Amino acid sequence: MDLTKNKGLSDLLSKISNSFSEKERQELRDQVVKDIYRKAEKITTNNVNVEEEKICLGERIDDILTSKWLGFPIMLLMLGGVFWLTLVGANYPSALLAKGLFWLEGQLSNLLIFIGTPEWLRGFLIDGTYRTLAWVISVMLPPMAIFFPLFTLMEDLGYLPRVAFNLDNFFKKAGANGKQSLTMSMGFGCNAAGVIAARIIESPREKLLAILTNNFVPCNGRFPTLLILSMIFMGTIGGKGSSIGAAAMVVLLVLIGITITLLISWILSKTLLKGVPSSFSLELPPYRKPQVGKVLVRSFIDRTLFVLWRAIIVAAPAGGIVWLLANNTVGGVSIIDYLANLLNPVAVLIGLDGFILLAFILGLPANEIVLPILVMSYLSLGSMIEPDSAEALKGILVNNGWTWLTALCTMLFSLLHFPCGTTLITIKKETNSWKWTIFAAIMPLVVGIIVCFLVNQIFTALFL
Repeated sequence: MDLTKNKGLSDLLSKISNSFSEKERQELRDQVVKDIYRKAEKITTNNVNVEEEKICLGERIDDILTSKWLGFPIMLLMLGGVFWLTLVGANYPSALLAKGLFWLEGQLSNLLIFIGTPEWLRGFLIDGTYRTLAWVISVMLPPMAIFFPLFTLMEDLGYLPRVAFNLDNFFKKAGANGKQSLTMSMGFGCNAAGVIAARIIESPREKLLAILTNNFVPCNGRFPTLLILSMIFMGTIGGKGSSIGAAAMVVLLVLIGITITLLISWILSKTLLKGVPSSFSLELPPYRKPQVGKVLVRSFIDRTLFVLWRAIIVAAPAGGIVWLLANNTVGGVSIIDYLANLLNPVAVLIGLDGFILLAFILGLPANEIVLPILVMSYLSLGSMIEPDSAEALKGILVNNGWTWLTALCTMLFSLLHFPCGTTLITIKKETNSWKWTIFAAIMPLVVGIIVCFLVNQIFTALFL
């Protein structure tokens, strides 16, 4: 019978449909989808023969990795293990690379002196531009060369879809799409890549949610700052537990980032981006034996070198600009000191100081240069130095008034503040809207200020 030609029946169905709320209609659609999948599973079971051992092994592993009680602890342990390996493995090559690059700096400086280069130009090129590049390369390259292959191995093995499965229900309750967990995972490498990955989400509303909140997971540019500050303030320098403690602190920061992602997604879905989350059916792929050789090559070329090159091309001019600010004065005070003093009243309220806040502002082109800019700003030399150890860096920071609370607020602000320039450009291209691009810059900044203000006020009242 053609229902479209039966006006009475058509009107009746329309009335029944209108009697349901949008939420009830969505639940009905979800139930229909589930029934279809159950029917398809039943047909497949009755008509398709698969090797029983493979089914049992894959199902047993999935029962553990996607378990309500074991899924999340395993996920946290694996994430902590990746951070610990990255932290421990990067220490020696980073120090070796820094030693070589700063030896080369001395040779370049001698060459410029030999050919009679003016002192101001030598300072701009060596103390500003080259020294910034040397810091960025020595700090970034070793952790990336370890983190990206490990993360890509997890991806190649088929574990990331299980993470998405575990987080799906949380994102749905937040009014978002379960696929956002995949775009969030991409954001660990680069937030700009996470923004582009939001293309896999069909709903424009949910895609915009994923784009606006991707910045709340730390990208590779922020990991060095988080790891270094965790190591020297949240653990015992030189102690056996320092690496584990630092890794645990970074895992905690990641969890805070995920929690805020869900919270902001929920707030936006109830206000500016109202709507009911769409159905998300994720087919868990079979486990695969990772192709280690291809993974190493692909992760090093496509991710490590790509991100490093992006950092270099923005760090070079930024280092030169900071050198100029540190070596030019207004009324006998360097420009960088003058700007820091202007920002200091606001910065103190959120547990920072004017120099820290200024470093984040000047670090807009790339998060990797925030810590080098900060060290340059603190030192009266007007040029960036490379501390020869974590203890030396801690000494510089402590001498400028840092406490463990300063470090905690700095890490939280690094986690939550505005996206880098590359990510903002990517957001503009993906949304084709200046309005949402500006919102994507201001919203996380406001969140970071509120969180740091609360943490600073609460911990100051309780412990200091």
